[in-house]
This record gives sequence, structure tokens and C-alpha cells, in this order.
Amino acid sequence: MSVTPSRSLYLYLKTVEIALQDAIVTDDEATILHVLANALGISPGDTAECVSIARGEEKNPFDNLAEDYSGHHLGDVTTYQSALIAALDDEVISEDEWSMLDVLRRIIGLQSDQHAMIEESIRSMSELDANGARRIERLKRFNTVCPLN
Repeated sequence: MSVTPSRSLYLYLKTVEIALQDAIVTDDEATILHVLANALGISPGDTAECVSIARGEEKNPFDNLAEDYSGHHLGDVTTYQSALIAALDDEVISEDEWSMLDVLRRIIGLQSDQHAMIEESIRSMSELDANGARRIERLKRFNTVCPLN
């Protein structure tokens, strides 16, 4: 079975590659990958194949393609926001999660004004959510660890 190259699959595969850099996918990383797969519409079969591709067990469908799947596309901000909220809702945000989110942010070319809008949305939701205060604390830490360049 071979996955068909698409923008969604590209983003997911790049994030899986970051998660597997240390050869272990933690529960936190798995949560972000699950949220990201749902947000991008990646099927469970394709998620498993992406893991195999990232491990080098299968051929990468993006090798030698002329089409460039990087850069900013419609829907990227919402996808990033979903992944960021999932990470912020964990009890502890690991360095692996920071790395995955930072890479996703860079791949999609998230601009500082877009990140500011996401932050404002998270802050607004915090007033309505029991986990809101903790989410804001983690958001401040994330911005310190992974500042938007």
C-alpha cells in the first residue's frame, strides 16, 4: 500500500518524523499526532503508513516530487490551533511536543499576526473553560521556549 502525496499528508508526515527523532512516540506526542490526523483528515491506515515511512521502512512518496507542499495554505491556522490546544491541555508539555509544534508552525509558515490571533482566541476561551488558566500558563511557557521568529 502506498499513500498518495497531498498537502495534509505532507504536514502529518513531517510531524511524525519529528516525533520519531528519538525513536519513541510518547503519549503526549501520540495525542498531538491524533489531533493533527483528525484535523487534516488523515485515515488510520495512512497514519500507520506515515510511521513506516518516517522509520525508513517504506519509500517516501514526497521524494523527487516537483510539487512543493510546504508554505502556508488555507486551513493551516485552524489545524495549528487545534494541535496547540491539545498540547496545552496536557498536564506536562514535553520538549518533544514543543519541537513538533515548532516544526508544524515553521512548515505552514505561520505569521506572527496569525499566532497572535490564535493566542487571543485561546485567552478568550480560557474564561469559559475549567482548564483555561492552566492553558494560559502553558501558552506563556510555550512562547518562551519556542518564540515566533
